[in-house]
Amino acid sequence: MNRPRISVLFVCTGNSCRSPMAEAILRHLANERFEAMSAGSRPAGFVHPLALATLESLQIPTEGLESKHTCEFLERPIDIVITLCDNASAECPVWPGDSTLAHWSLPDPTFAPGTEEEQLEFCKKVAQRLQTKIRRLIELPIASLSRPELAQRLQKLADA
Repeated sequence: MNRPRISVLFVCTGNSCRSPMAEAILRHLANERFEAMSAGSRPAGFVHPLALATLESLQIPTEGLESKHTCEFLERPIDIVITLCDNASAECPVWPGDSTLAHWSLPDPTFAPGTEEEQLEFCKKVAQRLQTKIRRLIELPIASLSRPELAQRLQKLADA
């Protein structure tokens, strides 16, 4: 019997860099056990070229990535909602339904100073931090954890 997939929604304000990268990384690493999604409270309407270049440099597929509004997901059950920027965390402190919430504060690579090459290197560092957190998320025994335990474990990953 197939277990239902665990749905994970990554949220940033603009849904143009960190959250689409997290969606792509989870989709790439996780197999069929997870459903990866991303959205923004004020979506930019595009996935930033810096995010796309970073994912491509890490050999992570980017097809299907698009900037979406959180409203697209309000009516559907989401198991885990992870905000990746402080603004999104402040704007979305709760999520409708029974979602488990966590906040992983990460800097926005699109505002990194420097040359294009330096910005790309910074974005790669953010993506590598996301990979570490997401690998640890995948390893969690989610089905055997209570919601408070899961929330606590997800929040611990913020420091990973």
